[in-house]
Amino acid sequence: MLCSILLSLSIVLARGGILADHAWQPLFNGKDLAGWETYLSKPERDWTVHGVKRAADGTYLEPIGKNRDPLSVFTVATIDGRPAIHISGQGFGVMTTTQPFTDYHLRLQFKWGERRWPPRADAVRDSGLLYHVHGEPGVMYNVWPRSVEFQIQERDTGDLYAIGTRVTVPARAGEAAPGGRPPYTYDPDGKPTKFTEGPPNGNRCIKHPDAEKPRGEWNTLELISLNGDSIHIVNGEVVMRLSNAERIDGKAPAPLRSGTIALQTEGAEVFYREVEIREITAIPAEFVTP
Repeated sequence: MLCSILLSLSIVLARGGILADHAWQPLFNGKDLAGWETYLSKPERDWTVHGVKRAADGTYLEPIGKNRDPLSVFTVATIDGRPAIHISGQGFGVMTTTQPFTDYHLRLQFKWGERRWPPRADAVRDSGLLYHVHGEPGVMYNVWPRSVEFQIQERDTGDLYAIGTRVTVPARAGEAAPGGRPPYTYDPDGKPTKFTEGPPNGNRCIKHPDAEKPRGEWNTLELISLNGDSIHIVNGEVVMRLSNAERIDGKAPAPLRSGTIALQTEGAEVFYREVEIREITAIPAEFVTP
């Protein structure tokens, strides 16, 4: 009888997503950037980067490229007494896992640094978590790979940007600026809306609510990805639910359920720590739709 009860309980818990399918695995070992590769786009003209072709006026003609980091953009540092990935923010590019992932729960902590770089020296601090990454970096805007972005930007953390992809979010439309398209904000009761590059809706959906902590504090981000659907979570708060991710680089749209994971350098210093992942077969219970 006891065995039967325990078996029934385990089935119920597993269906509810309470039992982890697999243990958490670190994506950052705290010592170096093993398991990651880097890509950096064209440098600013007034930066000195040896080995990159320049025009007569000093403009760089090509990206720094893969796994070359002469500016030490991606390093490991100790901050607040613990090891962290240090992204200086100089230039634009990504550090990307060498391994793709399917059906997972990812979590990490991030904290803004102080330094900002041109041409975004006066802009809000910006980075990003890219997932379902596929294809080569640099194909989008000469910088990014095709992916779905979990935006990391001051006061905008949790937003969606569909970068060369398509994804659906329940959203409500705001008032459009003259000559522009309306902004869309995540609303669990909103109309299912497809976001992609170009008309009619564009590729951005704004998160709701704003759950980011003040600058100087660590934030915890979690990403649930399961069967082409995903959830953006900021400091324990669900700020967006997405569905039906699609890749659009072929003759016809196709389901997008896996890919590598990337962190952006985008003009602002940022630190990441406790980057870890586990495989799942169900949405964890605390994030199931009420």
